Amino acid sequence: MAGINEASDVAALLAIGAAVFIAIGDVIHQRQAQEVTDEPVGHTELFLRLLRDRRWWLGSLVAAAGFGLQAAALGLGSVLLVQALLVTSLLFALPMSARQAHRRVTRWEWTWAALLAVSVVVIVTVGNPTAGHARGSVEVWTVVLAVLGPVLVLCVLGARILRGPAGAVLLALASGALWGLFAVLTKGVVHQLDFGSWVGVLALMRIPELYAWAAVAIAGTVLQQASFRAGALTASLPTMTVAEPVVASVLGVVVLGESLRPDDAGWLALVVAVAVMVVATAALARGEAASAEHPAVPH
Repeated sequence: MAGINEASDVAALLAIGAAVFIAIGDVIHQRQAQEVTDEPVGHTELFLRLLRDRRWWLGSLVAAAGFGLQAAALGLGSVLLVQALLVTSLLFALPMSARQAHRRVTRWEWTWAALLAVSVVVIVTVGNPTAGHARGSVEVWTVVLAVLGPVLVLCVLGARILRGPAGAVLLALASGALWGLFAVLTKGVVHQLDFGSWVGVLALMRIPELYAWAAVAIAGTVLQQASFRAGALTASLPTMTVAEPVVASVLGVVVLGESLRPDDAGWLALVVAVAVMVVATAALARGEAASAEHPAVPH
């Protein structure tokens, strides 16, 4: 039991470190997605232009470091634990976005930030998330694909029909869902990862999660940048930020068999904490996006 608790503690520290790097990467990506061109472009063209942008690559390298820490955290802890702590990336993005926009963080924003921090602590401590399996069965993944696949297709098609904020929300929903799926696939890849021997590398190359993991990462990145470009960031960012941990947590329970273990009195506190986390995350994301859209002009 002591070993399990120690691993969870290390996973929590790694997840917080990942949140810092991902926050920096997100702030850079949001800015470059808006500034890379003034011309109306499609999803693929936008992504290709960003691939030629040095600042976007800087954000990608920083975010990659965060994903590396996230992968290490998922190797030691549950998806429920890691994704709950990754939500705190907004707490780090808040002052960075404010500095970039030449403004101060408001009391309203600090209040939501405090509520988010408290709710995450409650979920991690009272919920007592436990790890399940590292990989899901083919049967379960087939059901997930049958349910999630059409939803993602409808979101992308709907974004082509509905322009502006509605299209941005649909693309953000698809992107957030893909990043939640990415987190669950990462746990399976990390579990199989073993560079200590050629046998481990060959075993990794044979698992389908590796190829699905790479494809989901690319698709999630493309849709993420497209959502930033499609409409107001106040529409895309809150949706994306809430969708990722929700989808990841649901898949962690359904696919990997993870669970929360609060006592009888803890379930009410857990439900309230989850509700507060969702509301606070959306409020902070909306405030961060609004500052990115309407930066203050320094005197």
